[in-house]
Amino acid sequence: MIFAFIMIFGIVITGCKQKEQKIEVEEVKIDLVNDEFSEAKIEVMALMNELKQSINDGDVNKIISFHAYGPKFTEFKGGEKRVGSKENEEFERGIFGNITEVVKFNYNDLKIAVYDNVANVTFHSDFHFKFGEDDVVVNDQITLLMVKTENGWKCVHEHHSPLNKTEE
Repeated sequence: MIFAFIMIFGIVITGCKQKEQKIEVEEVKIDLVNDEFSEAKIEVMALMNELKQSINDGDVNKIISFHAYGPKFTEFKGGEKRVGSKENEEFERGIFGNITEVVKFNYNDLKIAVYDNVANVTFHSDFHFKFGEDDVVVNDQITLLMVKTENGWKCVHEHHSPLNKTEE
């Protein structure tokens, strides 16, 4: 009886012994070119909507806050030479600070391509502004290069080129 008890006790102890669990960690591969990064795309679209609202509201400081000004910031505009942060900020304050009416502000053919923490935003501008009595229509091809920072998505490069007019 004692022998049977020792055998049963040994089997129970052996059976209760915890087995080592081997945990496999599967590495997630990011495909920067093909992955959609849907959440980031939604964030960038929200920023584009905020930008539009800021322009409609005439909130120049808010417009400026969408930029990551610094030594890496660049802008190309209308075939002119590249400019940096200082020139871009001066230009944007001068333009957006003097609009008296936003008649139309549309991002035509908008495409947001996200590459993890970098986004390339391209569109054809369909902007119509009034500066007092003067009308200004801006139909450009525009590229905004955005980077996700600890303060949200910020523009680090702008490129503006005139959009060729096609016959209707």
